[in-house]
Amino acid sequence: MSELRAHFGDYVKLRRSLGFVLKEADCLLPSFVAFCEAADAEVVTTQLALAWAVSRPQVLPVTKRQRLAAVRGFAEYLKSFDDRTEVPPPDLLPATYRRVTPHIYTDGEIDALMAAAATLNPSFRSCTYQTLIGLLAVSGIRIGEAIRLDGSDIDNSRSVLMVRNSKLERAREVPLHCSTLAALAAYKTERDRHFPDRLNESFFVSTLGTRLHPCTVRHTYWHLIALAGVHGRGQRSRPRIHDIRHSFAVKTLANWYQHGVDVDASMPLLSRVLGHANPASTYWYLSGAPELFTDVASRIGHLFEDMA
Repeated sequence: MSELRAHFGDYVKLRRSLGFVLKEADCLLPSFVAFCEAADAEVVTTQLALAWAVSRPQVLPVTKRQRLAAVRGFAEYLKSFDDRTEVPPPDLLPATYRRVTPHIYTDGEIDALMAAAATLNPSFRSCTYQTLIGLLAVSGIRIGEAIRLDGSDIDNSRSVLMVRNSKLERAREVPLHCSTLAALAAYKTERDRHFPDRLNESFFVSTLGTRLHPCTVRHTYWHLIALAGVHGRGQRSRPRIHDIRHSFAVKTLANWYQHGVDVDASMPLLSRVLGHANPASTYWYLSGAPELFTDVASRIGHLFEDMA
């Protein structure tokens, strides 16, 4: 183990002991440490951090900025041990966040993904990904939130899912249909049959009985996308697992419009379910998802007719 990797382990322990989730530790920082080791670098420099941040040319500028920001926090920690460490300046990769049009999955595409998941081996892995994708599709929770679920977070008596350690560090309750609760119960039975003596409380587990790892889930999902033959219709060439969350929001809004629900009055409810701190993040779907344009235009047309 390199000295840099040892410092990384200590950094993660320290930050988490202070209450930080430190999501960048899951994929970004291990990648950066490996990048440094491949370059035989013993000290973090601005040039090295920048080279790693832009090493994936296909990602958006704001993502490159976020990659560099993850290194910046680690570098500030390292500087307390080694004065040679350089902390990248915050304005090195200027970029403005701009939400891109998401891929909205059709029901047929979700079915195709579930069918693709059914082909995974071993059978328990298949069961895990079928249940995971199904839960994402009907709840709208983030993939990270699903991975962090513990068994105690599912309240069958109240038909709700408790989401903890979310993006904004606020717990929230997400209502679940009885059919979803039944599917989760079936998965729990299968999981406990395979791993009766596991030590962790994670609801979803890997074939080793451990909590799922975000990078593993991401790569498995890319494999499923290819098997299902799903092609991007948004501004990204390949649909993401996070787009399932966007699809849930758009389909909920479309259903409300079709059934004459007062969308403005109901929007705070959708914001709470999705875990949005700012309702503007939820209203974005009305302008950012082409699938809703027809419904919105129709509602505006009726409004003008009433005014006339």
